[in-house]
Amino acid sequence: MKILITGAAGFIGFNFSNFLLKKNKKIKIVGLDNLNNYYNVNLKKKRLKQLKLFKNFKFYKVDISNYDNLEKIIKKEKVDIVFNFAAQAGVRYSLLHPKKYNDFNISGFFNIIELSRKYKIKKIFYASSSSVYGDSNEFPLSENLKLKPKNIYALSKKINEEMAELYSYLYNINMIGLRFFTVYGEWGRPDMFIMKYIIASIKKKIFYLNNYGNHSRDFTYISDVNNILYLLLKKTKIKKKH
Repeated sequence: MKILITGAAGFIGFNFSNFLLKKNKKIKIVGLDNLNNYYNVNLKKKRLKQLKLFKNFKFYKVDISNYDNLEKIIKKEKVDIVFNFAAQAGVRYSLLHPKKYNDFNISGFFNIIELSRKYKIKKIFYASSSSVYGDSNEFPLSENLKLKPKNIYALSKKINEEMAELYSYLYNINMIGLRFFTVYGEWGRPDMFIMKYIIASIKKKIFYLNNYGNHSRDFTYISDVNNILYLLLKKTKIKKKH
């Protein structure tokens, strides 16, 4: 089995790649990443260094928003399954740089699913986000709740879900989207709450907590994400929603 993992130098993409490479040596992984500077590029390079220790891992530096470059890789590698974790992250960042979310999250995602259709890849897993729910007051949240994105990042993820549903229906591609709730853990992103708190504690610096701490939030541990993704990968049939 050969698996394409986009965003392989990112937090979730790296951890899941590393998990699979250790779990099953029969799996070959083709990793893609553009190594952008949204956060520390050296951290991304260190993650890649770990993955390159495995003989069944191959890496390409490429931007998924570049259709032609992406097509060359997909055509060459003949992958069986795609995991798309490549995206421009950050809710606040989306207020300052909205175009990046259109280029990477929307156009880039379209390139992934269109090329999957063209080269007959029948199963795609992709990262959505809990942010698609907006400011819902209904708890616990349900997959059937009406989605009310409040920012460009969340909107881009909602559009991903709609494109995936349409492609699944039209071209019989098995699309599996996961609305991640703030994933944390080893090799985590330095711009996220838990890592900021740990770094401030270690360096004995002041940690600034928004809204005086008068809010709650769900977090998901990266090992749980890895295990769930692996179980879904092994599942032969996944019920479609149309």
